[in-house]
Amino acid sequence: MEKLVIDHLVDKSREGSYYSVPFCVPEGVRSLTVRCSYPKQGSVIDLGLEDGQGQFLGWSGSSREYVTVGEFDATPGYLMEPVRAGTWHILVGAYHVREGGVQVRYEVTFDAGGKAWLFGDLHVHSDASDGQHDIPTLARMAKKEGLDFLAVTNHNNYSENFFLPRVPGLTLIPGTEWTHYRGHMNFLGIQKPFTGSFVANDLEGMRAITRQARERGALISANHPRCNVCPYLWEDEDSFQLVEVWNGPMRKINRDGIAWWTELLRKGKKVWAVGGSDFHRDRGPVRVGNPVTAVYSDSPSAKDILSAVARGRCYVTSGVRGIRLGMTCGGETFGGTVTGGAPYVLEVSAQRMPLGTVLQVVGSSSELARFRAKGGSVRETLEVSGEGFAYLLAGVPLRNGEIWPLAVSNPIFFGE
Repeated sequence: MEKLVIDHLVDKSREGSYYSVPFCVPEGVRSLTVRCSYPKQGSVIDLGLEDGQGQFLGWSGSSREYVTVGEFDATPGYLMEPVRAGTWHILVGAYHVREGGVQVRYEVTFDAGGKAWLFGDLHVHSDASDGQHDIPTLARMAKKEGLDFLAVTNHNNYSENFFLPRVPGLTLIPGTEWTHYRGHMNFLGIQKPFTGSFVANDLEGMRAITRQARERGALISANHPRCNVCPYLWEDEDSFQLVEVWNGPMRKINRDGIAWWTELLRKGKKVWAVGGSDFHRDRGPVRVGNPVTAVYSDSPSAKDILSAVARGRCYVTSGVRGIRLGMTCGGETFGGTVTGGAPYVLEVSAQRMPLGTVLQVVGSSSELARFRAKGGSVRETLEVSGEGFAYLLAGVPLRNGEIWPLAVSNPIFFGE
């Protein structure tokens, strides 16, 4: 991040007036912060901001020492807008100025953004279907949990997608949970995934709806596929790009869901693992942000987040403070394909691992390796000798040799 320092003398003659101090914003800035400092004794200097197009962005008086503006976040009272290059203005309110004037320092910090890990919940319900809370309440809950994004996915209902609020520091993703007696699917990323009603009474009807949703740009997830109440029963493995392998608290249906997804990978299907809380109401063990999908995204925009998910650049973990996973090979990471011939050198890592947990590397036909956490982390290198895939599963080892999952990644594929 770059910083611009402006030392400005507010003369006593300016007391009781408003004026502006210009500064230049370069290209490629995603957000900026203006910090104002001065000797407070005998002086009160107010702060506001105007962009390079002359748009008034906000005013905070003397109540804040700094303010931030940008497309995805802004200080309360300031507009969330893309930062455009040009000559901006700090709005100065010379409310009280001591004799001799007051020296004010403005520090402007520019943030260019860039790729980052973002954490969010891809499956929650509002009171537009059978959820307890409205979207503003869900957004407050998500921000309290430290989430970066939230997908609101009501049952067969997309009306709220047209009125999603802009929430500083939280990306709201439009979604619809297409809900049928033979299985549920999330349609992510578009306001209106289908025309007419949601009704489909046979396989061809299902395919017609999912085809239309994909043509409109939806990313489709087969939700809780091994749920004991509403499992995925369609005899179709090609209508979705994602599998919700982790739904709500970790339990047997999620372990079975991971196993089902693994079998799809072994059949040669490139479908990506995601997770979501499926939160409806406060009672019960289901909580917003348990689990989360961690996404390596170009920006916090819904488009970039879902673009990364569509390429498998993500993993699922128990929460924002859960295990962090990493895996690279030949310059590729989660969702990538490495060619050029074996052996393939795979670098794996995990952080924030609780005492007694292990990191398992799962291959196309069997376990490739298992590493015990030391000091809360794992960092290892291994060779993969043939074509196929490998993904990470971190968790607690059970007596039968299996692992109780606390985090699971998408795979890297090897070979043509």
